[in-house]
Amino acid sequence: MNDPVNPFEAMLKAGQAWADKLVSPMEAFNTKGFETLWPTMSHDTMEAMMGKGLNPEGLDAKTRLLLTLMGLTVTGATADVQIRLTLRHLREAGATKQEITDTITLSALFGGAPAVTKALEIATAVLEEDAK
Repeated sequence: MNDPVNPFEAMLKAGQAWADKLVSPMEAFNTKGFETLWPTMSHDTMEAMMGKGLNPEGLDAKTRLLLTLMGLTVTGATADVQIRLTLRHLREAGATKQEITDTITLSALFGGAPAVTKALEIATAVLEEDAK
């Protein structure tokens, strides 16, 4: 006698097959230079879209971006592109080199020294480009 098909098992297998189809092409995706396709928003645009413009009593755009930088640093080396984009936006939002460095080093409490070292390397490169 045949065993009845478990509908949840069939859905799980279908979901796994779908995920495999998505992951395979992404393995060849190269993020190097991808951030150059994303423009740096102006300070006023950032403030309107993610700062006091929508929430006058909330955090300003620079503070939100500093918190974003901390979260990305904690995630480690997989966030290179996102860290570079966030750093560009932070500079536009008026963040100082000291504020950026303090935020990254504070991340050591949560992400550890390797994650902080990687983020500081990225920040150094971005800030040097910015100084040119």
